[in-house]
Amino acid sequence: QVQVVESGGGLVQPGGSLRLSCAVSGSIFSRYAMAWYRQAPGKQRELVAGISTEQSTNYADSVKGRFTISRDNAKNTVYLQMNSLKPEDTAVYYCHFINRLGREYWGQGTQVTVSS
Repeated sequence: QVQVVESGGGLVQPGGSLRLSCAVSGSIFSRYAMAWYRQAPGKQRELVAGISTEQSTNYADSVKGRFTISRDNAKNTVYLQMNSLKPEDTAVYYCHFINRLGREYWGQGTQVTVSS
């Protein structure tokens, strides 16, 4: 059974940093592109960053230069390093991937709150 578990969220002041982690079990992690999404209250879920199996990355314009996505296939984990956080980064952050059969997997989400 596939499990996707995020961690690392919390409350941080503007300008601060957080590192999110997403651990995947029950699936061959290295086969899949991974992504982080976020959803703020009253807004649609949006793509934040993605990383391919070959380590190529892409970012939403709003986080370019501040966030870094990475993966460790030996640990079946994808990370999101978030620097220079802004209040508008406040959201629930979700880890996501799609397997070879087209089935989507989401974690339960981790809350990130940026506030003074």
